[in-house]
Amino acid sequence: MLIVLSPAKTLDYESKPTIDTQTTAELLDQSEILVGLLKKKTPKQIAALMGISDALAELNHQRYQEWELPMAADACKQAVLAFNGDVYVGLEANTMTNKQLLYAQDHLRILSGLYGVLRPLDAMLPYRLEMGTGLKNKRGKDLYAFWGTRITAAINAQLSEINSRHLLNLASNEYFRSLQKKQIDAPIVTPVFKDRSNGKYRVISFFAKKARGAMAAWVIRNKVKSLPKLIQFDLDGYRYAEELSSDFAPVFLRDPNDTGN
Repeated sequence: MLIVLSPAKTLDYESKPTIDTQTTAELLDQSEILVGLLKKKTPKQIAALMGISDALAELNHQRYQEWELPMAADACKQAVLAFNGDVYVGLEANTMTNKQLLYAQDHLRILSGLYGVLRPLDAMLPYRLEMGTGLKNKRGKDLYAFWGTRITAAINAQLSEINSRHLLNLASNEYFRSLQKKQIDAPIVTPVFKDRSNGKYRVISFFAKKARGAMAAWVIRNKVKSLPKLIQFDLDGYRYAEELSSDFAPVFLRDPNDTGN
């Protein structure tokens, strides 16, 4: 089973990596093109383009000015350890053994506005460039046009490499849109996580992100390869709800008031 995740805005380049291995991202030549476009922009233009504060724009302007190939190993960090948002709090990659991280290297892909697609141990310089950014380029008006079918081709290649029967979509809609779903060479499974709030079950973004990360970690640690095994996921109080699920959209519910959790 091949997993796809979104990246995170929050980064951690302070803590020491738990593994020394660094690999090279597959689509760095394309990243270099994007950085070339971004280097030409002023901090004010970056702030307007990304909808971020002046301070963040200054930081990312500096990052892009300093971005170059080959990337200096001491300035990089492995992608799965560098991202530090809600999904990665659930993933807890820093608690994985080297063996588990190496398994993740073959069974997890992180979609990225700048890097296209990252393996967990791919070296990454700090950046900010969300997939939905309207960065005009020679291929079109935004990053979806820029990446075209390249990310899909990379995912299909890995599906074939590991003989995966399913693509487990734990990414956000913004990032999963970078894939051409009809061209994916495997059925796509998109779990839904709902929490009970005010008497109703609904998707609560913060909890759903953590749950997606937790499921990714659970799949990696248990080497899950089939849907019957996947629906046994029961971490953090979530339980599979057969009556609300379809074949490729399993629903998991959690009730914080359920004392049985």
